[in-house]
Amino acid sequence: MSEVTTPYPTGTPCWIELMAQDQQAALDFYRDLLGWQGEVGGEEFGGYAVCELQGKPVAGIGRAMAPEGQPLPPTVWTAYLATTDAQATQDAIVGAGGTLIVPVTDVGDLGRMLVAADPQGVVFGVWQPGEFSGARIVNEAGALIWNDLHTTDVLGATAFYGEVFGIEIRPMEGAEGYWELRAGDRTIGGATLLDNEPPGTPAHWLSYFAVDDVDSTVDALVRSGGSVLLPPFDMVAGRMAVVADPQGASFALIKPKPM
Repeated sequence: MSEVTTPYPTGTPCWIELMAQDQQAALDFYRDLLGWQGEVGGEEFGGYAVCELQGKPVAGIGRAMAPEGQPLPPTVWTAYLATTDAQATQDAIVGAGGTLIVPVTDVGDLGRMLVAADPQGVVFGVWQPGEFSGARIVNEAGALIWNDLHTTDVLGATAFYGEVFGIEIRPMEGAEGYWELRAGDRTIGGATLLDNEPPGTPAHWLSYFAVDDVDSTVDALVRSGGSVLLPPFDMVAGRMAVVADPQGASFALIKPKPM
């Protein structure tokens, strides 16, 4: 078990959250696909469900909400980056040209959060831990293993995430047109340009979940109403596919090569 027992360093993706138009359908889908266990929570936190794998939290699924008279937002996954001071991070986001979507909010004793967009429009969350530090299992089948920043401006992203989180973005050796994101001495994710994606695709973070068999998982996803955006293929890190759940939230599946 790849269990996280220490705090996530600043800038590291520490949590992944889906806000779904149909929360129960999403819970059922990811239970069947990735083995998560979760149920609609209490109204204190808007019914938010913490999904577990092997009894440890791995992701959150909530109900999408909209201002009165407005349509519900699309169902999407949001990656949260760790911080030790949400208010200072919020100030840095604004100072670096980002946009606040949900300002700093206390989540009981669990921690503090905010949601923002970088200057290229990429939406992300920020989490300051209290009693809850984030995902407790990563880097194994059914859990979060990687996050890619798909951007229109790598230089702009380098400046923004460097100023706000201290993240360094630099070319990844042996992977042309791909960059690695580093926090301190650790690689925490990657970055790529939108050039090879369908026209009109917005800049975004793409989250990867590890699986034991990409092809069979994609087959199961299709049978459950999901769609395939990029069929399974082999690449430098393993075998992967990019897919979407039945409500349209995109994510990647990967069977990593043995280390």
